[in-house]
Parts: sequence; C-alpha cells; structure tokens
Amino acid sequence: MKINAFVEDLRTKSAAELNEELVAAKKELFNLRFQNATNQLDNTSRIKEVRKNIARIQTLITEAKRG
Repeated sequence: MKINAFVEDLRTKSAAELNEELVAAKKELFNLRFQNATNQLDNTSRIKEVRKNIARIQTLITEAKRG
C-alpha cells in the first residue's frame, strides 16, 4: 500500500517536479553509498529502496513523454 501511495503522489506532479524528485533521489543514493563505504550506514536496505524509487520516477517520466 505504501508504494502505491508514493506512485499516485508522483503521478500528480508535473515533469519539472518529477525531474526535481529524480535529482533529490539520486543525491540521496549517493549519500547512502558514501555512508555505506565508510561503515556509517545502519539500514543498508534503504539503498535498494531508493534505487527502486529512482526507477519508478524514471518510468513515470518516460510515460509522460510517450503519452
């Protein structure tokens, strides 16, 4: 259910807002990877979650371009 709410929230955003979300998610992923490399990251599953969110955002951007 949580994922569906996230995707529905993304669907209401414009292309510019989706691009901003994408940039923010990529920055978060970079920071998580950096923390993981320096052994400061406790919740390593967050990396996988952020990667999937990036893919969801990119999918919606592609759908918006095609449709």
